[in-house]
Amino acid sequence: MSKLGIEREIKGDYEDVVSRTIEALKTEGFGVLTRIDVKPTLKEKLNVDFTNYVILGSCNPPLAHQALTATKEVGLLLPCNVIVYERAAGDIVVSAVNPEVMMSVLPDAGLDGVAATASEKLRSALSKI
Repeated sequence: MSKLGIEREIKGDYEDVVSRTIEALKTEGFGVLTRIDVKPTLKEKLNVDFTNYVILGSCNPPLAHQALTATKEVGLLLPCNVIVYERAAGDIVVSAVNPEVMMSVLPDAGLDGVAATASEKLRSALSKI
């Protein structure tokens, strides 16, 4: 549980992997609430070139409800971010935040079960890409 993310490297086309990631998240009950395309944002705001990189703010509503019911502070850790970025030509990294690591900052909130379920679902989604 020391690693912040659950990671998978995939060969393929960047945009295709982003689309497949969104679809895989859906199969595990996660919707994408936000999408931040880092490359064009940094180009527009700072006029710097950056690799293809997207941050997907994903949410599984039943799990989010359980967590928020346990403690309102957990909202600071939501949604579950998933990143997709291009490491090198054809090497795409997909990484999801590890909810068990994130929820460990609230040790007395009773979130272990929710965090374990969320981690399992995110691992399953990444395995489907």
